[in-house]
Amino acid sequence: MTAPRTLPTALVDHARQFVASRLTPVEARPASSVLLLRDSGAGLQVYLLRRRTSMAFAGGMHAFPGGAVDPRDGDDEGLGWLGRPPSWWADRLATSEAAARGFVCAAVRETFEESGVLLVTGDDGVPAPPAGSDWEADRRALVERRLALSDLLDRRGLAVRSDVLAPWAHWVTPRFEPRRYDTWFFLAALPLGQRARDLSGEADQVAWMRPVDAVSAAERGEVVMLPPTWSVLEDLVAYSTVAEALDAAEARSLATVTPGWVDDGAGIRLLLPGDPGYPGDDPGEP
Repeated sequence: MTAPRTLPTALVDHARQFVASRLTPVEARPASSVLLLRDSGAGLQVYLLRRRTSMAFAGGMHAFPGGAVDPRDGDDEGLGWLGRPPSWWADRLATSEAAARGFVCAAVRETFEESGVLLVTGDDGVPAPPAGSDWEADRRALVERRLALSDLLDRRGLAVRSDVLAPWAHWVTPRFEPRRYDTWFFLAALPLGQRARDLSGEADQVAWMRPVDAVSAAERGEVVMLPPTWSVLEDLVAYSTVAEALDAAEARSLATVTPGWVDDGAGIRLLLPGDPGYPGDDPGEP
């Protein structure tokens, strides 16, 4: 990736304190993030939101809908499921079936919570666009954790459409961060008849953008992104349609990326696997 690797001041302070105080890394929380895709007259577009500056993690940065896995996301009791079985997902994500269900269900739940797009279907195989005040009440109940996704789907006779999700990348937050995430990034086509909306309250701006335009805006400093966001957008630049991107996901390598870092005294640079001098996930010394 070509993204600048120099950390902002706040993160530099975290990294240096981590090394100086010999802090123990916090455990990375499982999380999912979804790149909603659509075809347009200008080409492939992806849905981006800008997180409010008040957010504790990645405030002011552009990102995709997503968040931490709820412990209930991995439950299979009463969970309707269509598409590739959890065993396939466990193999593809190199984890247990329960953990794989958690990542997939978190992707579905977070996408609905933050954009109103619901990646589920009825027993007849027809997608179910959520509409009406009752759906909004259910969405709010999910956001507030008063309702589990499996309970919602069971009550409405719906099932997760695992076949509309495609795993794309796997990133783990550097060890010095006080909030760390073990995040799977998924691609998903915007279902026919649905539209993405800013609903979560976590964003102050949303937009559909071509990956190349988003990357160019980041290069010009017009938008700010974390390295995983920038990286996956760069990878998508090569594809012109949703179908091309989803096809590419089938054969894509899913090696875990954990950024390392090097402190040269003037600042701290992130290094990724394949970069010269990549130190693994160990801190670099000045």
